[in-house]
Amino acid sequence: YKKNTLNSERLKQLDSIGVIRNFSDKSKAKKKCRMSWEQRFDELCAFKAQNGHCNVSTHDKQNKSLGEWVKNQRVLYRNDALNSDRILQLNSIGFIWDVQEKYSWDSRFDELCAFKAQN
Repeated sequence: YKKNTLNSERLKQLDSIGVIRNFSDKSKAKKKCRMSWEQRFDELCAFKAQNGHCNVSTHDKQNKSLGEWVKNQRVLYRNDALNSDRILQLNSIGFIWDVQEKYSWDSRFDELCAFKAQN
């Protein structure tokens, strides 16, 4: 492409599937990336509506790619590499950033309550 070796028909084919050929136009690339993030966020919202939580497992065969995306959001957050707008969006739906801490506390607290109730 850079050497102008692709004919117009091939360029049209690339355009028809949304391939960005002008990488200096970063706004289009960012928009595509943002749409992808927004689509995943919408998918996560639907998952939460159905399951009551946002903790999608990477071992869930039906939602494996969403689970990977959720895991990636946590990694980006830990590395301070996640956009603050995205953090706010995820927070707004009750996203848990540190699953191990949340659930280890909750399960241990529940055990304590059960023990206290019996004794």
